[in-house]
Amino acid sequence: MSDRVFPAAKPAVNGNGAAAPPAAAATNTANGTATANPTAAAAANKSHLYNPTSRPPYRPQAHTRRRRSRSGRSICCCFCFWTILVIVLLLLLAAIVGAALYILYHPHRPEFSIPSLRIHRLNLTTAADGSASHLSTLLNMTIISRNPNSHFSFSYDPFTVSSLSNDVFLGNGTLPGFFSDKKNQTSFKNVVVSGSNDLDVESVNALRSDLKKKSGVGAVTLKVQLDTKVVVKMGKLKTKKVGIRVTCDDIKGAVPKGKSPTVAVTTKSKCKVDLRVKIWKFTF
Repeated sequence: MSDRVFPAAKPAVNGNGAAAPPAAAATNTANGTATANPTAAAAANKSHLYNPTSRPPYRPQAHTRRRRSRSGRSICCCFCFWTILVIVLLLLLAAIVGAALYILYHPHRPEFSIPSLRIHRLNLTTAADGSASHLSTLLNMTIISRNPNSHFSFSYDPFTVSSLSNDVFLGNGTLPGFFSDKKNQTSFKNVVVSGSNDLDVESVNALRSDLKKKSGVGAVTLKVQLDTKVVVKMGKLKTKKVGIRVTCDDIKGAVPKGKSPTVAVTTKSKCKVDLRVKIWKFTF
């Protein structure tokens, strides 16, 4: 069987009408295939794959990350702005409501006073070698609570009553809880404050400085503190329990001699009521 050879292309005709010589071609009669100018084809493929002299076309990159970051920042700024604006509006509204309530009802703090106080025992004993000192006290007082408000009432928890002299703790006692209605006055008689404590050197020196102010007569400056929690009520409305401290200072007393108690001077004493706000472990 003979092999047929087909021309790769139709011969071209030049300007004079003569046939141009065919391009160089290699004929493979073994497998019946023909390859025209393999060197030129390889060069064309190589130039098609990589051309060091040509530059790739410029393709602008989309700035998606920048847009996302900018949009996230704008959302965060808007959220912070509206949050601060809402908080400011709420504070302004609370201030307006508080001012309106104060003008309409004119609330006052409760008032306390100690009209009388008797010192039954105030003994300071020190060991012979000065290693230890002991203080024994017994006080009896009358406490009056008054509500000056005509629209508010107070509901008190039980009180803790403490007595001090130059910040030296003398003793404590209790006062039962009670309800103070509008324009009401409540008095408690025979409120006992007692103590039996061992003192350190600094407390003994501070207490002795008062006891030796007058020759032959021991005098002390007393301070009484009352700690409790109160609920303020106005009609059907009421607040949560709030801690308060009542401090009555500038009470002058003398150390008793024998079994007869001494009467302290309380005419210059003034009682101050302060809020006691507790945040975590701290009380203000």
